[in-house]
Amino acid sequence: MTVLRFGVTPKMKPVSPKRTAVVAGLDIGTSKVVCLIARLEPQAPQDVLRRRSHGVRLLAFAHTAARGMKAGSVVDLAEAEQMVRQAIDIAESAAGVQLESVVVSMSGGRLGSERFVANIDLAGRAVTEADIGRVLAAASRHSVRDGRAVLHSLPIGYAVDDTAGIREPRGMLGHRLGVDMHMVTADVATVRNLMLTVEGSHLSVEAMVSSPYVAGLAALADDEADLGSATVDMGAGTTSLAVFSGGKFVHADGFALGGNHVTMDLARGLNTGVADAERIKAIYGSVLAGGSDERDMITVPPVEDDEREPSQLVSRASLVRIVRPRVEEILEMVRDRLAASPFAAEPRGRVVLTGGASQLTGLADLAARILRRPVRIGRPLGLAGLPDTAKGPAFAVAAGLLVYPQAAYLEHFEPRRTRQLMTGTGGYMARVGRWLRESF
Repeated sequence: MTVLRFGVTPKMKPVSPKRTAVVAGLDIGTSKVVCLIARLEPQAPQDVLRRRSHGVRLLAFAHTAARGMKAGSVVDLAEAEQMVRQAIDIAESAAGVQLESVVVSMSGGRLGSERFVANIDLAGRAVTEADIGRVLAAASRHSVRDGRAVLHSLPIGYAVDDTAGIREPRGMLGHRLGVDMHMVTADVATVRNLMLTVEGSHLSVEAMVSSPYVAGLAALADDEADLGSATVDMGAGTTSLAVFSGGKFVHADGFALGGNHVTMDLARGLNTGVADAERIKAIYGSVLAGGSDERDMITVPPVEDDEREPSQLVSRASLVRIVRPRVEEILEMVRDRLAASPFAAEPRGRVVLTGGASQLTGLADLAARILRRPVRIGRPLGLAGLPDTAKGPAFAVAAGLLVYPQAAYLEHFEPRRTRQLMTGTGGYMARVGRWLRESF
């Protein structure tokens, strides 16, 4: 946890492309907690998912209702810990393993992106590994902000002298090496409390990653990421988005509106309980009215479930008139955020919707109309053993946490410096640890 004082969340050690590994993902959302455990098995590149070095075979899937969470942030630590511990226990029992660490998703905390450019002198010689480390470190130094924690630190491209857009600069000759770095940050208090929730279950946080990014890793085909796409994860308490261009994750954003707001609108508009409103939304919720919707009637229980107060009948069209304005508000906010992002330069870029709130009937058509983009509903791709209940867009983030270890090598981090900062002893403990590893 000390590492957060330096504005950096834990970074995951990359998975070797030649080794099998067991990984666990923990998606702590506003409405549900999902824990997945999987085995990563080395595989040859696939046609649609060329960037994946491993196949993902699910070992365990568990989910519980979330408590103590609001808009992706912890508001009651004890309640949140209890539900997280319950999901982890179920998954561990099903997989027959005992977890030590998990990859955790982050949807709250006002996700934001910044781009930094840094340059170093080469004096006309060839670019070395050390030069790349120096320029990445120079860019990373710009990212530290009071009250913000860095979730991702990703080089987008390099430049040697006046030649930009270089993917692999090693060995190239020049006088100046530059890098374009993408940083994703979140409120440090939100990050810290989410980490405390996980650590209360006696697990360490192996990495903390933004929800829309991993949703994109799970639901986007490589060609979509190459040509330019945006993943919009519509959760219960938040809506977050990630922009991909040239196969790179280049922008993130989010705001605190989601499916729970639709549920509350229904509860007020129908004068019924929140649980009944959620059930009605899940079964009958739609944003497009049909010809027979005025005639199709739905039974709505009273607020207190009082037997003396009779249930009311409302038409499907009445539901649409309540649901649609809130969904339009969310989509219009998405449209405005995308217009202010690099996605504005991708006029034909596709939008992929994930998250539980994306399952409303007719949402893709309404989104295409408001966003003026091709839109589809995104589901996890290339994961073996997922139960039918986990194959929909509501579980794209959780599935993406199992794909992320294959992309962890893209992140920039300085493990030695991080170790020294965490010990606060000038690197003494790091030297002792190195001596132990080398001697035994």
